[in-house]
Amino acid sequence: METEFKDYYDYLKEYLNSHNGDYEEIVNYGPEIFKLISNILNEKIIPSEHRLKLSAALGYFVAPFDIIPELIYGPEGYIDDIFVCVYVIKMLAEEIGYESIENLWDGDEKLPVIIEKCYSHSKLLLGEKCDLILAYVGIK
Repeated sequence: METEFKDYYDYLKEYLNSHNGDYEEIVNYGPEIFKLISNILNEKIIPSEHRLKLSAALGYFVAPFDIIPELIYGPEGYIDDIFVCVYVIKMLAEEIGYESIENLWDGDEKLPVIIEKCYSHSKLLLGEKCDLILAYVGIK
């Protein structure tokens, strides 16, 4: 019997896109944000200092025990992961512009709108934990 391998994006999509609870306006973007960062890392134009931050964001996304662990909080545990990712994407976009990465975005809505929406909502929900999370990742 052959086992079908499911990559992490597919797992996220299956798990998070069906979430209809609290914070779904942020959580449901998780798979696309994860995929965007993966796609950005494949681009040669990305400066090395941003590659390290993007890699750290992906690492945080898949870490089972981070500041708000998914194993304990379920889908809401992805809010801190999404916060780290959009924080790094915003930093990158400030340097190279959204137009350089927008073609890598698979979402239906405009990338800058989604990044700002996820950033402001997650930052509001996380409150004082934002600095702790960024320090944990080594970004700030």
